[in-house]
Amino acid sequence: MGKVELELVLSRTGTDFTRQTLSRRDFTRSLGLGVAGAALGALDGAFAAPADPMPFGNQVEWVQKYDADERLLVPRANTPLLSAQTVLQTDQAIQHYRELVAKGGWDLVPEASTLKVGSRGPTVVLLRKRLITSGDLDVSVGLAPVFDSYVEAGVKRFQARHGLGLTGVVAQQTFAAMNVSAAERLRELELNLVRLKTFSNNLGQRHVIMNIPAAEVQTIESGQIFSHHAAGVGKIDRQSPIMQAKALEINFNPFWTVPASIIRKDLIPKMQADPNYLSDNKIRVFNSQGVEVAPRAINWNSMEATNYRFRQDPGGDFNSLGFVRINIANPYGVYMHDTPAKGVFGDDFRFVSSGCVRVQNVRDYVAWLLKDNSGWDRDRIDEVIRSGQQATVKLTPVVPVYWVYITAWANEGVVQFREDIYKRDGVGAGPAAVAAVSNAAQQPLQTFDEDLDD
Repeated sequence: MGKVELELVLSRTGTDFTRQTLSRRDFTRSLGLGVAGAALGALDGAFAAPADPMPFGNQVEWVQKYDADERLLVPRANTPLLSAQTVLQTDQAIQHYRELVAKGGWDLVPEASTLKVGSRGPTVVLLRKRLITSGDLDVSVGLAPVFDSYVEAGVKRFQARHGLGLTGVVAQQTFAAMNVSAAERLRELELNLVRLKTFSNNLGQRHVIMNIPAAEVQTIESGQIFSHHAAGVGKIDRQSPIMQAKALEINFNPFWTVPASIIRKDLIPKMQADPNYLSDNKIRVFNSQGVEVAPRAINWNSMEATNYRFRQDPGGDFNSLGFVRINIANPYGVYMHDTPAKGVFGDDFRFVSSGCVRVQNVRDYVAWLLKDNSGWDRDRIDEVIRSGQQATVKLTPVVPVYWVYITAWANEGVVQFREDIYKRDGVGAGPAAVAAVSNAAQQPLQTFDEDLDD
C-alpha cells in the first residue's frame, strides 16, 4: 500500500519543529493502534518480549515514556480541528478502530471507588489491559497487579485524549470514559468524520472554531492554530447552537441586559430567596417607558417581572459579561464574552452558561480579533478596560466564527474523544435514530451575515 503523506510534529524546541512523513503503517503505530493491535495477541502471554518500538524512538512528543512527567502527555495540537489533515487522520483512525473492533475491542474495567498509585489487585490488571489495548500503555510494561507510575502516566494520557483532568487517578468520570466500547467509539469517529467533511471549503485565512463538546475555542491563522482558549458553553438544558456566523464588533465595559428566559428561570427565583439580590449585583429595573423602578414595587411571587427590563451596570468584577462582549450575527441571541467567574475555566465540566460562550484569556482573544484594526493593540485594549468607559469597535474585516459539535477526531497522531453532552451522537440508540443523526450531520450549517439587532 502506498505512502500516506502525513506530516506529524516530532519534536519542538522553542518555535522550531521537526517534521517527518509517515507511511500508513507508521501512522497506525503513531495513533497507538499498532501497539494496541500487537497487544491484543499478546495479553494472554507472559510479556517476555517487548512490542516493536514506536516509530522514531522518543522524539515523538506523545510517545509514552512512563515516568509520570506531565510534559510527556498528549501535547496541545497545532493542527486546526476543522482541517484537511484532521479529516485524513480521522479516516485513518477509523480504519484501525475497525480492525480493533474486529479483534474484540477491549474489556470493561469494573468500577471501583478509585484506582491510584499504590492500588493493588485484579482490577489493576484489567486496567493495564484496557490501557494497552487503546494504545495508552505499552505492552512491554506487563500485567502486574500494581498501580505504579507507569500506569499513572498511561491514565493521564487516556484522560488527556478524553478531555478529562490529568489527575492520574481512575475515578467515576475516567471509569465512564473507559467503559465506552470500542464499537461505540468507532461509530463516533464515523459520524464525526461526516461532520468534519462538511467543512471542506475554505473557512477563511483567519477564523475562529468553537467546539461545544470540548468547550474549547481555537483561533486559526494561515492554517495553523494561533491560540487555544478554554470556554464555558451552554448547559444541557440551555444549549449553545451549532452555527456558522461572523464576529462583527467588540463591546468594552458593557451593560448586561438580562434575557427574558433568565428572568423567568433564574432572576425571579433568586429574588424570592433574597430580596437584595438585584441591588447586591447592581442590576437595575426599567419599565417600558425606560423609567427606573424600585425592585420592591414588583410582585416577585408572580411573573410580573417579565414585563420589565433588567440591566446590570458595567464592571468586570461583578457584571456577567465581565469586561468584554464579542457580538456575532445570529438569530439565537448568543455571543461570546468575558466572565468574572474565571474559576470555571479550570473545571472539567464547563457546560455552565445559558447558550453564550465565556472565553478564557479574553483579552488575548480580543487582541487577535482586532489585529487588523489600526490602533487597537493589547496596550490600547488594556487601557480602555482599565478606564471603565464603554467603547464599541467594529471589526474590519469581520471574522468568520464556527460553533461546531465534534465529539471524536484524530490529528497529530492522537485520537480524541469528548462526551456527547447534548446527546446528538445517538450512542446506544436504535437504527432509525442512528440514521437520523447521520443524516443531520450531513446537512450544511446555516450561515448568518445580517447586522446585529440593537
